[in-house]
Amino acid sequence: MRAISKRFGPVVANDNVDFDAAWGEVHALVGENGAGKSTLMSILAGLYRPDSGVVEIDGEPVRFRSPRDAIGHGIGMVYQHFMLVEPFTVAENVLLGERRSRVNLETARVERELAELSERYGLGVDPRAKIWQLSVGEQQRVEILRLLYLGARILVFDEPTAVLTPQEVHSLLRTLRDMAAQGFCVVFISHKLDEVLEVADRISILRRGQIVATTTAAESDRRTLARQMVGRELAALVEHPADEPHEAVAPKEMVLELRGVSALGEKGLPALRDVDLDVRAGETLGIAGVAGNGQTELAEIVTGLRRVTSGSIHICGKSMTNRPAAEIARAGVAHVPEDRLATGLIGGMDLSENAILRDYDRPPLCSGPFLSTKAVTAFTDRLINLHDVKTPGRWAKLRTLSGGNQQKLLLGRELAGEPRLIVAVHPTRGVDVGATEAIHASLRAQRARGAATLLIGEDLDELLALSDRIAVLYEGRIVGELPAHGADRARIGLLMAGVAETEPAGVGEQADG
Repeated sequence: MRAISKRFGPVVANDNVDFDAAWGEVHALVGENGAGKSTLMSILAGLYRPDSGVVEIDGEPVRFRSPRDAIGHGIGMVYQHFMLVEPFTVAENVLLGERRSRVNLETARVERELAELSERYGLGVDPRAKIWQLSVGEQQRVEILRLLYLGARILVFDEPTAVLTPQEVHSLLRTLRDMAAQGFCVVFISHKLDEVLEVADRISILRRGQIVATTTAAESDRRTLARQMVGRELAALVEHPADEPHEAVAPKEMVLELRGVSALGEKGLPALRDVDLDVRAGETLGIAGVAGNGQTELAEIVTGLRRVTSGSIHICGKSMTNRPAAEIARAGVAHVPEDRLATGLIGGMDLSENAILRDYDRPPLCSGPFLSTKAVTAFTDRLINLHDVKTPGRWAKLRTLSGGNQQKLLLGRELAGEPRLIVAVHPTRGVDVGATEAIHASLRAQRARGAATLLIGEDLDELLALSDRIAVLYEGRIVGELPAHGADRARIGLLMAGVAETEPAGVGEQADG
Protein backbone atom coordinates (compact mmCIF):
# COMPACT_ATOMS: atom_id res chain seq x y z
CA MET A 1 0.00 0.00 0.00
CA ARG A 2 1.61 3.23 -1.17
CA ALA A 3 0.79 6.81 -0.08
CA ILE A 4 -2.73 5.85 1.05
CA SER A 5 -4.89 8.74 2.24
CA LYS A 6 -8.54 8.66 3.27
CA ARG A 7 -10.79 11.38 4.68
CA PHE A 8 -14.27 11.27 6.14
CA GLY A 9 -15.40 14.89 5.94
CA PRO A 10 -12.93 16.94 8.01
CA VAL A 11 -11.49 13.84 9.69
CA VAL A 12 -8.25 12.45 8.24
CA ALA A 13 -8.29 8.69 8.89
CA ASN A 14 -5.17 7.81 6.87
CA ASP A 15 -2.52 10.35 5.97
CA ASN A 16 -0.11 9.28 3.19
CA VAL A 17 0.40 5.80 4.67
CA ASP A 18 2.95 3.32 3.31
CA PHE A 19 2.36 -0.25 4.50
CA ASP A 20 3.67 -3.52 3.09
CA ALA A 21 3.40 -7.16 4.09
CA ALA A 22 5.23 -10.04 2.45
CA TRP A 23 4.26 -13.55 1.53
CA GLY A 24 5.39 -15.90 4.26
CA GLU A 25 5.30 -13.38 7.11
CA VAL A 26 3.05 -12.26 9.92
CA HIS A 27 2.95 -8.47 9.98
CA ALA A 28 1.29 -6.97 13.06
CA LEU A 29 -0.50 -3.62 12.88
CA VAL A 30 -1.05 -1.88 16.23
CA GLY A 31 -2.43 1.49 17.29
CA GLU A 32 -5.09 3.17 19.39
CA ASN A 33 -8.76 3.02 18.49
CA GLY A 34 -9.26 5.79 15.94
CA ALA A 35 -5.63 5.65 14.75
CA GLY A 36 -6.76 4.50 11.29
CA LYS A 37 -6.04 0.75 11.40
CA SER A 38 -9.55 -0.36 10.45
CA THR A 39 -9.79 2.24 7.67
CA LEU A 40 -6.44 1.19 6.19
CA MET A 41 -7.34 -2.49 6.28
CA SER A 42 -10.85 -1.79 4.95
CA ILE A 43 -9.21 -0.18 1.93
CA LEU A 44 -7.09 -3.31 1.48
CA ALA A 45 -10.22 -5.48 1.80
CA GLY A 46 -12.21 -3.44 -0.75
CA LEU A 47 -14.75 -1.88 1.62
CA TYR A 48 -13.41 1.66 1.10
CA ARG A 49 -11.65 3.31 -1.82
CA PRO A 50 -8.65 5.50 -1.02
CA ASP A 51 -8.79 9.21 -1.83
CA SER A 52 -5.23 8.85 -3.08
CA GLY A 53 -2.55 6.20 -3.21
CA VAL A 54 -2.40 2.71 -4.64
CA VAL A 55 -2.71 -0.92 -3.51
CA GLU A 56 -0.32 -3.40 -5.12
CA ILE A 57 -0.24 -7.20 -5.07
CA ASP A 58 3.04 -8.74 -6.23
CA GLY A 59 4.01 -5.34 -7.58
CA GLU A 60 0.91 -4.97 -9.74
CA PRO A 61 -1.55 -2.12 -8.99
CA VAL A 62 -5.09 -3.29 -8.19
CA ARG A 63 -8.34 -1.38 -7.72
CA PHE A 64 -11.21 -2.87 -5.75
CA ARG A 65 -14.80 -1.79 -6.24
CA SER A 66 -16.08 -4.10 -3.50
CA PRO A 67 -15.00 -6.72 -0.94
CA ARG A 68 -15.91 -9.34 -3.57
CA ASP A 69 -13.19 -7.90 -5.81
CA ALA A 70 -10.71 -8.16 -2.92
CA ILE A 71 -11.73 -11.77 -2.21
CA GLY A 72 -11.24 -12.48 -5.92
CA HIS A 73 -7.65 -11.35 -5.44
CA GLY A 74 -7.28 -13.54 -2.35
CA ILE A 75 -7.69 -10.83 0.31
CA GLY A 76 -10.04 -11.31 3.26
CA MET A 77 -10.59 -9.59 6.61
CA VAL A 78 -12.41 -10.36 9.83
CA TYR A 79 -13.83 -7.04 10.99
CA GLN A 80 -14.15 -5.95 14.62
CA HIS A 81 -17.91 -5.59 14.07
CA PHE A 82 -19.03 -8.71 12.27
CA MET A 83 -20.58 -8.78 8.80
CA LEU A 84 -23.05 -11.61 9.42
CA VAL A 85 -26.79 -12.08 8.78
CA GLU A 86 -28.25 -13.13 12.13
CA PRO A 87 -31.30 -15.18 10.97
CA PHE A 88 -29.09 -17.32 8.68
CA THR A 89 -27.03 -20.35 9.69
CA VAL A 90 -23.25 -20.41 9.71
CA ALA A 91 -23.19 -22.33 6.41
CA GLU A 92 -25.71 -19.97 4.80
CA ASN A 93 -23.60 -16.95 5.77
CA VAL A 94 -20.58 -18.55 4.12
CA LEU A 95 -22.61 -19.28 0.99
CA LEU A 96 -23.47 -15.56 0.68
CA GLY A 97 -19.88 -14.88 -0.30
CA GLU A 98 -19.13 -18.03 -2.29
CA ARG A 99 -18.40 -17.43 -5.95
CA ARG A 100 -19.60 -20.96 -6.86
CA SER A 101 -23.09 -20.38 -5.42
CA ARG A 102 -26.05 -20.84 -7.73
CA VAL A 103 -29.82 -20.91 -7.27
CA ASN A 104 -29.73 -24.20 -5.36
CA LEU A 105 -27.70 -23.64 -2.19
CA GLU A 106 -25.48 -26.63 -1.44
CA THR A 107 -25.58 -26.22 2.32
CA ALA A 108 -24.74 -29.87 3.03
CA ARG A 109 -21.49 -29.60 1.09
CA VAL A 110 -20.58 -26.33 2.79
CA GLU A 111 -21.35 -27.77 6.22
CA ARG A 112 -18.98 -30.67 5.57
CA GLU A 113 -16.20 -28.41 4.35
CA LEU A 114 -16.66 -26.01 7.28
CA ALA A 115 -16.50 -28.90 9.72
CA GLU A 116 -13.19 -29.96 8.16
CA LEU A 117 -11.78 -26.42 8.37
CA SER A 118 -13.03 -26.08 11.93
CA GLU A 119 -11.23 -29.26 12.90
CA ARG A 120 -8.05 -28.31 11.06
CA TYR A 121 -7.70 -24.86 12.63
CA GLY A 122 -9.23 -25.57 16.03
CA LEU A 123 -12.10 -23.08 15.60
CA GLY A 124 -15.06 -25.16 16.75
CA VAL A 125 -18.49 -23.93 15.68
CA ASP A 126 -21.70 -25.69 14.59
CA PRO A 127 -22.20 -25.05 10.82
CA ARG A 128 -25.97 -25.55 11.26
CA ALA A 129 -26.38 -23.00 14.09
CA LYS A 130 -28.05 -19.69 13.35
CA ILE A 131 -25.89 -16.62 13.95
CA TRP A 132 -28.27 -15.10 16.51
CA GLN A 133 -27.85 -18.22 18.64
CA LEU A 134 -24.08 -17.76 18.88
CA SER A 135 -22.08 -15.72 21.37
CA VAL A 136 -19.96 -12.81 20.16
CA GLY A 137 -16.87 -15.01 20.42
CA GLU A 138 -18.41 -17.78 18.35
CA GLN A 139 -19.45 -15.26 15.69
CA GLN A 140 -15.82 -14.17 15.46
CA ARG A 141 -14.85 -17.77 14.76
CA VAL A 142 -17.42 -17.88 11.95
CA GLU A 143 -15.78 -14.88 10.30
CA ILE A 144 -12.36 -16.53 10.47
CA LEU A 145 -13.71 -19.79 9.03
CA ARG A 146 -15.48 -17.88 6.25
CA LEU A 147 -12.17 -16.38 5.09
CA LEU A 148 -10.43 -19.72 5.08
CA TYR A 149 -13.35 -21.30 3.18
CA LEU A 150 -13.31 -18.57 0.51
CA GLY A 151 -9.65 -19.26 -0.17
CA ALA A 152 -8.09 -15.98 0.95
CA ARG A 153 -4.29 -16.06 1.02
CA ILE A 154 -3.79 -12.52 2.32
CA LEU A 155 -5.49 -12.81 5.70
CA VAL A 156 -6.23 -9.86 7.97
CA PHE A 157 -7.11 -10.93 11.52
CA ASP A 158 -8.63 -8.39 13.92
CA GLU A 159 -8.33 -9.56 17.56
CA PRO A 160 -8.60 -13.27 16.66
CA THR A 161 -7.57 -14.64 20.08
CA ALA A 162 -10.18 -12.88 22.24
CA VAL A 163 -12.28 -16.05 22.68
CA LEU A 164 -9.57 -18.61 23.40
CA THR A 165 -8.01 -20.18 26.49
CA PRO A 166 -4.29 -19.50 27.07
CA GLN A 167 -3.45 -22.90 25.60
CA GLU A 168 -5.66 -22.25 22.57
CA VAL A 169 -4.10 -18.81 22.07
CA HIS A 170 -0.65 -20.33 21.75
CA SER A 171 -2.07 -22.99 19.43
CA LEU A 172 -3.66 -20.36 17.16
CA LEU A 173 -0.51 -18.26 17.11
CA ARG A 174 1.40 -21.37 16.06
CA THR A 175 -1.25 -21.91 13.35
CA LEU A 176 -0.70 -18.38 12.05
CA ARG A 177 3.04 -18.97 12.04
CA ASP A 178 2.47 -22.24 10.17
CA MET A 179 0.21 -20.49 7.65
CA ALA A 180 2.92 -17.90 7.06
CA ALA A 181 5.44 -20.71 6.62
CA GLN A 182 3.11 -22.21 3.99
CA GLY A 183 3.21 -18.94 2.04
CA PHE A 184 0.19 -17.05 3.40
CA CYS A 185 0.52 -13.31 4.03
CA VAL A 186 -0.94 -12.66 7.50
CA VAL A 187 -1.77 -9.22 8.88
CA PHE A 188 -2.41 -9.46 12.63
CA ILE A 189 -4.24 -6.64 14.44
CA SER A 190 -4.27 -6.94 18.22
CA HIS A 191 -4.21 -4.83 21.38
CA LYS A 192 -2.53 -7.73 23.23
CA LEU A 193 1.08 -6.70 22.89
CA ASP A 194 2.45 -9.98 24.28
CA GLU A 195 0.73 -11.82 21.42
CA VAL A 196 2.05 -9.32 18.89
CA LEU A 197 5.58 -9.82 20.16
CA GLU A 198 5.15 -13.60 20.09
CA VAL A 199 3.71 -14.03 16.60
CA ALA A 200 4.88 -11.14 14.42
CA ASP A 201 7.86 -10.98 12.09
CA ARG A 202 7.39 -7.22 11.76
CA ILE A 203 5.27 -4.69 13.67
CA SER A 204 3.95 -1.38 12.32
CA ILE A 205 2.60 1.27 14.69
CA LEU A 206 -0.14 3.58 13.43
CA ARG A 207 -0.84 6.80 15.32
CA ARG A 208 -3.24 9.55 14.22
CA GLY A 209 -3.44 8.19 10.71
CA GLN A 210 0.29 7.82 10.11
CA ILE A 211 2.81 5.00 10.42
CA VAL A 212 5.19 6.25 13.11
CA ALA A 213 7.44 3.18 13.24
CA THR A 214 8.01 -0.29 11.80
CA THR A 215 10.09 -2.66 13.89
CA THR A 216 10.60 -6.32 14.74
CA ALA A 217 9.71 -8.22 17.87
CA ALA A 218 13.40 -8.68 18.67
CA GLU A 219 13.95 -4.93 18.59
CA SER A 220 10.96 -3.96 20.76
CA ASP A 221 9.02 -4.70 23.97
CA ARG A 222 5.62 -3.96 25.55
CA ARG A 223 6.61 -0.62 27.03
CA THR A 224 8.12 0.67 23.78
CA LEU A 225 5.15 -0.42 21.66
CA ALA A 226 2.63 1.08 24.11
CA ARG A 227 4.51 4.37 24.21
CA GLN A 228 4.70 4.53 20.41
CA MET A 229 0.97 3.77 20.12
CA VAL A 230 -0.25 6.55 22.44
CA GLY A 231 2.68 8.96 22.43
CA ARG A 232 3.23 8.79 26.21
CA GLU A 233 4.19 6.42 29.00
CA LEU A 234 1.39 4.20 30.33
CA ALA A 235 0.63 2.97 33.83
CA ALA A 236 2.20 -0.27 35.04
CA LEU A 237 -1.25 -1.91 35.03
CA VAL A 238 -1.34 -1.84 31.26
CA GLU A 239 2.33 -2.66 30.77
CA HIS A 240 2.41 -5.57 33.22
CA PRO A 241 -1.23 -6.11 34.16
CA ALA A 242 -0.93 -9.28 36.25
CA ASP A 243 2.17 -8.20 38.17
CA GLU A 244 0.50 -5.38 40.11
CA PRO A 245 -1.69 -6.96 42.83
CA HIS A 246 -4.12 -4.54 44.42
CA GLU A 247 -4.59 -4.18 48.14
CA ALA A 248 -6.71 -6.93 49.70
CA VAL A 249 -10.07 -5.95 51.14
CA ALA A 250 -11.64 -7.06 54.40
CA PRO A 251 -14.87 -9.05 54.00
CA LYS A 252 -17.89 -6.74 53.80
CA GLU A 253 -21.61 -7.14 53.34
CA MET A 254 -22.93 -9.48 50.67
CA VAL A 255 -24.08 -7.67 47.53
CA LEU A 256 -24.71 -10.49 45.03
CA GLU A 257 -25.67 -14.04 45.96
CA LEU A 258 -26.61 -16.83 43.52
CA ARG A 259 -27.74 -20.21 44.83
CA GLY A 260 -28.47 -23.22 42.63
CA VAL A 261 -29.14 -21.06 39.56
CA SER A 262 -29.93 -22.75 36.26
CA ALA A 263 -31.04 -21.16 32.98
CA LEU A 264 -31.58 -22.01 29.32
CA GLY A 265 -29.67 -20.56 26.37
CA GLU A 266 -30.96 -19.29 23.02
CA LYS A 267 -31.29 -22.84 21.68
CA GLY A 268 -33.50 -23.88 24.61
CA LEU A 269 -30.74 -26.05 26.05
CA PRO A 270 -29.23 -25.73 29.55
CA ALA A 271 -26.72 -22.88 29.62
CA LEU A 272 -26.26 -22.49 33.40
CA ARG A 273 -26.33 -25.49 35.70
CA ASP A 274 -26.72 -25.16 39.47
CA VAL A 275 -24.46 -22.10 39.80
CA ASP A 276 -23.48 -20.86 43.26
CA LEU A 277 -21.47 -17.65 43.60
CA ASP A 278 -21.30 -14.51 45.72
CA VAL A 279 -19.67 -11.09 45.53
CA ARG A 280 -19.20 -8.76 48.50
CA ALA A 281 -18.93 -4.98 48.66
CA GLY A 282 -15.49 -3.73 47.62
CA GLU A 283 -14.69 -7.04 45.90
CA THR A 284 -14.24 -8.05 42.25
CA LEU A 285 -15.07 -11.61 41.23
CA GLY A 286 -13.64 -12.52 37.84
CA ILE A 287 -15.41 -15.13 35.72
CA ALA A 288 -13.06 -16.91 33.30
CA GLY A 289 -14.15 -19.20 30.51
CA VAL A 290 -14.14 -19.81 26.78
CA ALA A 291 -17.01 -18.13 24.90
CA GLY A 292 -20.20 -20.17 24.83
CA ASN A 293 -19.89 -21.73 28.29
CA GLY A 294 -22.62 -19.67 29.96
CA GLN A 295 -20.95 -16.29 30.48
CA THR A 296 -23.54 -14.37 28.45
CA GLU A 297 -26.42 -16.09 30.24
CA LEU A 298 -24.83 -15.42 33.64
CA ALA A 299 -24.68 -11.69 32.97
CA GLU A 300 -28.24 -11.69 31.63
CA ILE A 301 -29.84 -13.49 34.58
CA VAL A 302 -28.18 -11.11 37.04
CA THR A 303 -29.29 -8.01 35.10
CA GLY A 304 -32.83 -9.26 34.43
CA LEU A 305 -32.46 -9.91 30.70
CA ARG A 306 -32.98 -13.68 31.01
CA ARG A 307 -35.14 -15.78 33.33
CA VAL A 308 -33.76 -18.54 35.53
CA THR A 309 -35.41 -21.96 35.52
CA SER A 310 -34.40 -22.71 39.10
CA GLY A 311 -32.43 -21.22 41.96
CA SER A 312 -32.39 -17.79 43.56
CA ILE A 313 -30.71 -14.41 43.02
CA HIS A 314 -30.34 -11.94 45.88
CA ILE A 315 -28.95 -8.42 45.49
CA CYS A 316 -28.17 -6.55 48.71
CA GLY A 317 -30.23 -9.10 50.61
CA LYS A 318 -33.35 -8.66 48.49
CA SER A 319 -34.70 -11.37 46.19
CA MET A 320 -34.28 -10.31 42.55
CA THR A 321 -34.99 -13.69 40.95
CA ASN A 322 -36.65 -13.12 37.56
CA ARG A 323 -37.36 -9.45 38.32
CA PRO A 324 -37.58 -6.98 35.38
CA ALA A 325 -34.35 -5.40 34.15
CA ALA A 326 -35.60 -1.89 35.00
CA GLU A 327 -36.27 -2.89 38.61
CA ILE A 328 -32.80 -4.44 38.92
CA ALA A 329 -31.19 -1.31 37.46
CA ARG A 330 -33.12 0.82 39.96
CA ALA A 331 -31.72 -1.40 42.74
CA GLY A 332 -28.24 -0.10 41.87
CA VAL A 333 -26.99 -2.60 39.29
CA ALA A 334 -24.85 -1.26 36.43
CA HIS A 335 -24.42 -3.31 33.27
CA VAL A 336 -21.57 -3.07 30.76
CA PRO A 337 -22.81 -5.61 28.16
CA GLU A 338 -20.86 -7.96 25.91
CA ASP A 339 -21.85 -6.14 22.71
CA ARG A 340 -22.00 -2.40 23.30
CA LEU A 341 -23.73 -1.58 20.00
CA ALA A 342 -26.33 -4.35 20.20
CA THR A 343 -27.30 -3.91 23.86
CA GLY A 344 -25.71 -0.87 25.49
CA LEU A 345 -25.72 1.96 22.95
CA ILE A 346 -27.55 3.15 19.82
CA GLY A 347 -25.26 4.11 16.96
CA GLY A 348 -27.75 6.39 15.21
CA MET A 349 -28.33 8.56 18.30
CA ASP A 350 -26.05 11.36 19.42
CA LEU A 351 -23.94 11.25 22.58
CA SER A 352 -26.47 13.14 24.70
CA GLU A 353 -29.24 10.71 23.82
CA ASN A 354 -27.01 7.71 24.59
CA ALA A 355 -25.80 9.27 27.83
CA ILE A 356 -29.32 9.46 29.29
CA LEU A 357 -30.67 6.08 28.14
CA ARG A 358 -30.42 4.65 31.65
CA ASP A 359 -32.03 7.48 33.67
CA TYR A 360 -33.87 9.69 31.18
CA ASP A 361 -37.10 9.35 33.18
CA ARG A 362 -35.61 10.38 36.53
CA PRO A 363 -34.75 13.81 37.95
CA PRO A 364 -32.69 15.85 37.39
CA LEU A 365 -32.65 14.73 33.74
CA CYS A 366 -36.38 15.23 33.51
CA SER A 367 -39.09 17.31 35.09
CA GLY A 368 -42.35 15.42 34.95
CA PRO A 369 -42.81 14.09 31.41
CA PHE A 370 -40.32 16.58 29.91
CA LEU A 371 -36.54 16.31 29.54
CA SER A 372 -34.47 19.12 31.01
CA THR A 373 -32.19 20.25 28.18
CA LYS A 374 -29.90 22.07 30.59
CA ALA A 375 -29.52 19.03 32.85
CA VAL A 376 -28.98 16.64 29.91
CA THR A 377 -26.30 18.93 28.47
CA ALA A 378 -24.50 19.25 31.79
CA PHE A 379 -24.68 15.50 32.46
CA THR A 380 -23.34 14.58 29.02
CA ASP A 381 -20.52 17.11 29.14
CA ARG A 382 -19.55 15.81 32.60
CA LEU A 383 -19.34 12.22 31.29
CA ILE A 384 -17.31 13.30 28.25
CA ASN A 385 -14.82 15.26 30.35
CA LEU A 386 -14.57 12.85 33.28
CA HIS A 387 -13.95 9.81 31.07
CA ASP A 388 -11.93 11.58 28.36
CA VAL A 389 -14.30 10.65 25.53
CA LYS A 390 -12.72 12.00 22.35
CA THR A 391 -15.54 13.50 20.27
CA PRO A 392 -16.28 16.68 18.30
CA GLY A 393 -19.13 17.32 20.73
CA ARG A 394 -22.19 15.91 22.47
CA TRP A 395 -24.15 16.34 19.22
CA ALA A 396 -21.96 13.81 17.34
CA LYS A 397 -23.56 10.51 16.32
CA LEU A 398 -22.30 7.68 18.48
CA ARG A 399 -21.39 5.54 15.45
CA THR A 400 -18.75 8.12 14.43
CA LEU A 401 -16.73 7.43 17.61
CA SER A 402 -14.01 4.80 17.85
CA GLY A 403 -14.80 1.64 19.79
CA GLY A 404 -12.74 2.78 22.76
CA ASN A 405 -14.55 6.10 23.05
CA GLN A 406 -17.94 4.39 22.70
CA GLN A 407 -16.97 2.06 25.54
CA LYS A 408 -15.80 4.92 27.78
CA LEU A 409 -19.12 6.73 27.30
CA LEU A 410 -21.03 3.53 28.10
CA LEU A 411 -18.97 2.87 31.20
CA GLY A 412 -19.31 6.45 32.36
CA ARG A 413 -23.07 6.34 31.98
CA GLU A 414 -23.39 3.09 33.95
CA LEU A 415 -21.10 4.27 36.76
CA ALA A 416 -22.59 7.75 37.07
CA GLY A 417 -25.07 6.73 39.77
CA GLU A 418 -22.44 5.05 41.98
CA PRO A 419 -23.91 1.55 41.58
CA ARG A 420 -23.77 -1.05 44.33
CA LEU A 421 -23.13 -3.88 41.82
CA ILE A 422 -21.33 -3.67 38.45
CA VAL A 423 -21.77 -6.46 35.90
CA ALA A 424 -19.01 -5.90 33.34
CA VAL A 425 -18.71 -8.26 30.36
CA HIS A 426 -15.52 -7.96 28.30
CA PRO A 427 -15.20 -4.26 29.25
CA THR A 428 -12.08 -3.73 27.12
CA ARG A 429 -12.76 -6.04 24.16
CA GLY A 430 -11.58 -4.34 20.97
CA VAL A 431 -10.27 -1.37 22.96
CA ASP A 432 -6.75 0.06 22.64
CA VAL A 433 -4.20 0.28 25.44
CA GLY A 434 -4.95 3.92 26.22
CA ALA A 435 -8.69 3.32 26.64
CA THR A 436 -7.95 0.08 28.52
CA GLU A 437 -5.88 2.05 31.02
CA ALA A 438 -8.78 4.46 31.60
CA ILE A 439 -11.39 1.69 31.93
CA HIS A 440 -9.24 -0.28 34.37
CA ALA A 441 -8.74 2.86 36.45
CA SER A 442 -12.51 3.46 36.55
CA LEU A 443 -13.26 -0.10 37.67
CA ARG A 444 -10.59 0.02 40.36
CA ALA A 445 -11.95 3.34 41.62
CA GLN A 446 -15.42 1.78 41.91
CA ARG A 447 -13.98 -1.15 43.85
CA ALA A 448 -12.20 1.24 46.22
CA ARG A 449 -15.49 3.11 46.67
CA GLY A 450 -17.09 -0.14 47.84
CA ALA A 451 -18.92 -1.39 44.75
CA ALA A 452 -19.10 -5.12 44.09
CA THR A 453 -18.06 -6.14 40.58
CA LEU A 454 -18.85 -9.27 38.58
CA LEU A 455 -16.19 -9.15 35.86
CA ILE A 456 -16.73 -11.58 32.99
CA GLY A 457 -13.94 -11.97 30.45
CA GLU A 458 -11.60 -14.18 28.47
CA ASP A 459 -8.46 -12.06 28.85
CA LEU A 460 -6.64 -13.64 31.78
CA ASP A 461 -4.28 -10.67 32.15
CA GLU A 462 -7.25 -8.40 32.72
CA LEU A 463 -9.03 -10.80 35.08
CA LEU A 464 -5.92 -11.37 37.17
CA ALA A 465 -5.14 -7.66 37.33
CA LEU A 466 -8.58 -6.52 38.45
CA SER A 467 -10.05 -9.44 40.42
CA ASP A 468 -9.80 -10.59 44.02
CA ARG A 469 -11.03 -14.09 43.13
CA ILE A 470 -11.34 -16.02 39.87
CA ALA A 471 -14.15 -18.49 39.22
CA VAL A 472 -14.01 -20.63 36.08
CA LEU A 473 -17.19 -21.39 34.12
CA TYR A 474 -17.28 -24.49 31.92
CA GLU A 475 -20.42 -25.88 30.24
CA GLY A 476 -22.56 -23.75 32.52
CA ARG A 477 -20.99 -24.90 35.80
CA ILE A 478 -18.51 -23.29 38.18
CA VAL A 479 -15.68 -25.82 37.99
CA GLY A 480 -13.12 -24.06 40.16
CA GLU A 481 -12.40 -20.94 42.20
CA LEU A 482 -9.08 -19.50 43.41
CA PRO A 483 -7.52 -16.23 44.61
CA ALA A 484 -6.44 -14.02 41.71
CA HIS A 485 -3.08 -12.93 43.12
CA GLY A 486 -0.48 -15.59 42.43
CA ALA A 487 -2.96 -17.77 40.51
CA ASP A 488 -1.56 -20.53 38.31
CA ARG A 489 -2.37 -19.57 34.70
CA ALA A 490 -1.91 -23.12 33.48
CA ARG A 491 -4.39 -24.36 36.08
CA ILE A 492 -6.96 -21.75 35.03
CA GLY A 493 -6.42 -22.64 31.37
CA LEU A 494 -7.01 -26.32 32.05
CA LEU A 495 -10.20 -25.53 33.96
CA MET A 496 -11.38 -23.36 31.04
CA ALA A 497 -10.76 -26.33 28.76
CA GLY A 498 -12.83 -28.63 30.99
CA VAL A 499 -9.95 -30.53 32.58
CA ALA A 500 -11.12 -31.24 36.14
CA GLU A 501 -8.88 -30.47 39.11
CA THR A 502 -7.21 -33.54 40.57
CA GLU A 503 -5.79 -34.31 43.99
CA PRO A 504 -2.06 -33.47 44.21
CA ALA A 505 0.20 -36.46 43.85
CA GLY A 506 1.22 -38.02 47.13
CA VAL A 507 -1.66 -36.71 49.23
CA GLY A 508 -3.24 -40.11 49.68
CA GLU A 509 0.04 -41.75 50.66
CA GLN A 510 0.72 -39.07 53.27
CA ALA A 511 -2.72 -39.54 54.77
CA ASP A 512 -2.19 -43.28 55.05
CA GLY A 513 1.09 -42.81 56.81
